[in-house]
Amino acid sequence: MSCAGGEEAADMMMCRCASCGVAEDGNINIKLKKCNACHSVRYCSVECQKEHRPQHKAECKKRAADMRDEILFKQPESSHMGDCQICCLPHSIDHKKSSLSACCTKMICNGCLFFNLKRERKEKLESKCVFCRKKSFLTGKESELLFNKRIEANDPNALRQMGTMCGAQGNFAKSMEFLTKAANLGDAESHYQLGMMYGNRLPFSNVGKDKKKERYHLEEAAIAGHPEARLQLGIVEVESKRMDRAVKHFIIAASNGEIESMKMVRKGYETGVVSKEEFASALRAHQAAIDSTKSPQRDEWERSLGGRSHQQTGKMT
Repeated sequence: MSCAGGEEAADMMMCRCASCGVAEDGNINIKLKKCNACHSVRYCSVECQKEHRPQHKAECKKRAADMRDEILFKQPESSHMGDCQICCLPHSIDHKKSSLSACCTKMICNGCLFFNLKRERKEKLESKCVFCRKKSFLTGKESELLFNKRIEANDPNALRQMGTMCGAQGNFAKSMEFLTKAANLGDAESHYQLGMMYGNRLPFSNVGKDKKKERYHLEEAAIAGHPEARLQLGIVEVESKRMDRAVKHFIIAASNGEIESMKMVRKGYETGVVSKEEFASALRAHQAAIDSTKSPQRDEWERSLGGRSHQQTGKMT
């Protein structure tokens, strides 16, 4: 970073060690490293960082919290569900409207699955996965073999699915192991489930309550665009009596199409916590998010199956 320019004082701070004041100099191999937490100061050595810590601690903590909030309260461009691999339209945040293929662990909307099945039946074709084209009608052993291969390949979807199944069976140690591994690979749904487990907000979980881990995992999921995690964060903030933060979470989740969050925004408007402009903006964004997930194929699937999840042998929802 150059020490010349408009913000000379800030530049000088970043070009010198915050503790001893030595300047960065490539000729004598002095390389300054940023504070890992706040990135606002630099140090020439670990010793200098430790020596300066008492003076820097309060400012560092505040700056790190501000940086975290900048990321946390940014409106995600889309939900954690992403787009259907076939029609490229955003997935609904209702998990029942998409299916996870056992063969390739790709998430496909039920509209595409339904129309592919109709085509195969009409043309009397062998049923195949709409994405990877492996045969759809797998035996239990074939499905398990393919699924285990995806786990061995560290596929986040497969790891999460296994973690969820272990939890439903009461094996919480294994459930945490698989979910943690998937979360470390960036899987938002795994972060959400871990947050709910650490908050004792799931009926089948007996994991000890840990508020710090609950908040961390819910925040990571929310940052990745998980509206339900955002809703839970809003509830956590209400419980902590921090309504300003709760309202922000509810508005962001509602804008991603989350229905319960929209109800909370409406309630906030009725009680004067949410302004008329905020309510109107959230309502428009909420409807736009829902409309973006609609298509004629998905609508026809809804009508033909009454909204029930489409399942084939070899498919997991």
